[in-house]
Amino acid sequence: MAPRIHHVQQHHLPLPGLEAMSLLTEQHFSRHAHEQFGLGIFIRGAQRSWSHLGQVDASAGQIIMVNPGEMHDGVPLNGPRSWQMLYLDPQLVVDEFQGAVKSEDILLRPVVDDPPLRLLMQRLFAEITARTGDETALEEGLLLCLLRATGCHRLVRTAPARYSPTIALAKEYLDDAPEEKTSLDMLAALCGMSRFQLIRGFARETGITPHAYLVQSRVRLARRLLSAGHSPADAAQMAGFADQSHLTRAFQKQFGTTPGSYHSVR
Repeated sequence: MAPRIHHVQQHHLPLPGLEAMSLLTEQHFSRHAHEQFGLGIFIRGAQRSWSHLGQVDASAGQIIMVNPGEMHDGVPLNGPRSWQMLYLDPQLVVDEFQGAVKSEDILLRPVVDDPPLRLLMQRLFAEITARTGDETALEEGLLLCLLRATGCHRLVRTAPARYSPTIALAKEYLDDAPEEKTSLDMLAALCGMSRFQLIRGFARETGITPHAYLVQSRVRLARRLLSAGHSPADAAQMAGFADQSHLTRAFQKQFGTTPGSYHSVR
């Protein structure tokens, strides 16, 4: 069997709170969430993914967008697909609204056909990959993309989904200290329910199991630690992973790249 295609290039950017990457891959991304806004352009192929609007398909030329905390996945359709992606810290987006809106009030459509935004994204990634070091051109290109995306493809957010008190308590516990050792017995006792009830209720309300949620929380913590300059080995230990190899597998599954590669461009 021929090896699966999987190529990821991370782009070094001089602007804080901003990450960029280019991907060509057949990898199936299981359901997960990011802490940042995601804004990308599909270059080749197609994929099917979950979003806050349900299942959506994206193909070459379309714009894909992800909101912080939004559960999504990605399955290739008919072979490898390629896209270029920006990840923006929520505060970076909010700052451009000068306090007029909160990040949790911004809800972007998952997939859109927008030729003007496509052209802006193509120009921005041309600037990114050219590595000219022109921060002004990079900032201006980013802002033009952001203005178009939020101005034309922002949805009215209805009242946020409320978790049941027990599941909200479990999420809060896992979010507060993902690096701590946690068991299903401990979590179920905290919530006053059986392990079966916990797993079933958590998956129904969040889309993933408690253990999957914990691993993703640890991966996100590790990403922050890597961004702060910690080595992959130290980040693995500080984020609660048994060792660096466990972090590497989980990190690549969620972000498509390794902790070492991510750390090297920081």
